[in-house]
Amino acid sequence: MKKIFIINGGQKFGHSGGRFNQTIANATAEFFLKHKDFEVKSTDVNDNYDPAQEVEKFVWADVVIYHTPIWWFQLPHGFKKYIDVVFTEGHDKGIYKSDGRSSKNPAINYGTGGMLHGKKYMITTSWNAPKEAFTLPGEFFGETSVDDGPLFGFHRMNAFTGMKPLDSLHFHDIEKNADVVKDLKLYENHLTQLFLN
Repeated sequence: MKKIFIINGGQKFGHSGGRFNQTIANATAEFFLKHKDFEVKSTDVNDNYDPAQEVEKFVWADVVIYHTPIWWFQLPHGFKKYIDVVFTEGHDKGIYKSDGRSSKNPAINYGTGGMLHGKKYMITTSWNAPKEAFTLPGEFFGETSVDDGPLFGFHRMNAFTGMKPLDSLHFHDIEKNADVVKDLKLYENHLTQLFLN
């Protein structure tokens, strides 16, 4: 049985109610629970959480699925705080042992001290920016993808723990032109391709 840990990083703050990411997180749980080969645990960063128990969820999981909006081209502060707190708690307790270097040769092997080897992760993001802002010449992101641009550090963070990426999925133009029904279908197809085929 494959163990799935779902993290809803959508945040209730300002004009955001976190509804889209809550919808996607709920759809993730429903997808896996309707199939017998999966066990699911989840966390919503808006709720109170015990850092030690969150570390245990990372250690337990075969796959971690993150859901987050992107605010000002970064993770929302509540989700970033969750990562800072939980990963710090996970030092020598299952997330990472060290930065991987040794005192004999401190210039090499940085980022190899993770303890989550053999595990995978996936991320979905939601954006006000349209997809074309990343793909068209002359547009804002200079033809740089979400994964190679704004999420570069996020992917390196997960590599530091030892986890390997599954294909990401990014939802665009959510504030002005959302089509939640279409997005949910796209997402279900994405999960089906990754986990059932």
